[in-house]
Amino acid sequence: MFYLTKIFHFEAAHALNGYDGKCRNIHGHSYELRVTVKGMPLNEPGNPKNGMVIDFHDLKQIVNQEVVEKLDHSFIIGNNMPKDFVEITKKNFDKVVELPYQPTTENMLADFAERIKKRLPQHVELYSVTLQETRDSIAEWRAE
Repeated sequence: MFYLTKIFHFEAAHALNGYDGKCRNIHGHSYELRVTVKGMPLNEPGNPKNGMVIDFHDLKQIVNQEVVEKLDHSFIIGNNMPKDFVEITKKNFDKVVELPYQPTTENMLADFAERIKKRLPQHVELYSVTLQETRDSIAEWRAE
């Protein structure tokens, strides 16, 4: 079995409404996202992807479209934010992303994994998705 990892970076702000610590306030992160897939290389002479599990370019396109482009330089808010706050924020900022959950690293990883899995070729499995929120805070989702 072969494991391939592609690394992505994006900037985003969020707030954890109802949380009992500092992260209840609006704050930002320089996120590092690592996506690892597994599979066996294609054995199809004549196929331009012969010998590859997945073309890194194709994996990059999937993750950029499903995650990075949607969240880079955005303000991420969960579904528990007061509606008046959401309305005012959307009027004043271009890229406000409402998610149907509290935007914790764990919830975001589960969401990212589902988005990415749906787009992978049939012979490629998503193995793990890792999100580094700060220099020393990392969460990982694994397909176990």
